[in-house]
Amino acid sequence: MKNVIKILFLACLPVWTFGQSLTLEDCQTKARNNYPLLKQYGLIEKTEAYNLKNANKAYLPQLSLGVKATYQSDVTEIPSQLSTVISQMTGQPFSFPSLSKDQYQAVLELNQVIWDGGLVSAQKKSIKAGAEADKQKLEVDLYALNDRVNNLFFGIMLINEQLKQVAILQDELGVNYKKVQAYVQNGVAQQSDLDAVKVEQINANQKETDLKAARKSYMEILSAFVGETISENTQFEKPTLPETDLSAENKRPEISFFAAQEKVIDSQRSAIFASNLPKIGLFAQGGYGRPGLNMFTSEFSPFYIGGVRLSWNISGFYTQKNNLNKIDASKKIVEVQKETFLFNNNMQTKQQSSEIEKLKTTLKNDDEIIGLRTNIKKASEAKVANGTLTVTDLLRDINNENIARQSRALHEIQLYMSAYQLKNNTNN
Repeated sequence: MKNVIKILFLACLPVWTFGQSLTLEDCQTKARNNYPLLKQYGLIEKTEAYNLKNANKAYLPQLSLGVKATYQSDVTEIPSQLSTVISQMTGQPFSFPSLSKDQYQAVLELNQVIWDGGLVSAQKKSIKAGAEADKQKLEVDLYALNDRVNNLFFGIMLINEQLKQVAILQDELGVNYKKVQAYVQNGVAQQSDLDAVKVEQINANQKETDLKAARKSYMEILSAFVGETISENTQFEKPTLPETDLSAENKRPEISFFAAQEKVIDSQRSAIFASNLPKIGLFAQGGYGRPGLNMFTSEFSPFYIGGVRLSWNISGFYTQKNNLNKIDASKKIVEVQKETFLFNNNMQTKQQSSEIEKLKTTLKNDDEIIGLRTNIKKASEAKVANGTLTVTDLLRDINNENIARQSRALHEIQLYMSAYQLKNNTNN
């Protein structure tokens, strides 16, 4: 069932047909564009936009409604002696109304910020800094794709080189098989010599089958990464060997990510200072209740109040110093993480640079070894023709030459892999 699903998935992808070539840069770009994580960019930007809109709404008039009903054990009363005095003065009975112990009030309040101490501005900076940090973290995750794509691309290139060497070996064994066959007919060689060549031909054919199976597996994985089916006829272009400059500036996305984290922390510092500053605003209240603003009436009545309000939560200063120290500690943590990354990265760069120089020297030696192995093989072929060397010894020399060519192909691909690992390590 899994194989059926895999076949259906690959069948739905675009196909690289015969004659088309594929570069390493093509694979990296397509893998990035095809990777599902890339969709998170749009989500980060949308979230940032929503948060900024919410922050800006703090400048809009804020409307609130409050309703309460209370019963109190006592109310304000005018002394009865004052009523008596007024009655005596006017000659008419007089008494002050008494307030009800049950009171009701509904208030609609409108507040408008005039100055918030820079709190909204600090929140907006924090939102933008957080969104940028999320994007840089995403860049770090996407950049890791390059190593995976490089390994697949160069793995396929190595197998293709090995297949070329196997094809050369098969042709050479075919030629020698015919020669030994003629030697057997002429009585110069035995049937066992011909069988020995046949065994090597079978081994070469089996090697070809194994390599093609491995290449197919690599191509299926690479196809899934780039979102296009890669056929066996696709030509994998050998990339240009990048120059190594250890003095170049490190442009890895992790550097930008650390810088973005520091900006997030700095924005938190601004928010702490802003939250501890006084706030000034306008307000207006309109209500209906018993009593209204005139406490000497026991009837329900409307009322309104308007004015300017200053509020200052001084208790924020209690923890301001500790909060700032926490921010300093967080920033130092980021600095240590950055130093650790650069240290490890520099160590890898030096190791890869040394590996590149070693492989360049190894390739020169490989070329010399192949030349010598070829001369030895040709001499062995002549000796076999003259009957002074066994076919077994000839096959050994043929295999030694093939092994030398295989080693040279391996070392060349390793050089390209190391060079691109170094390029990827510094993003230069």
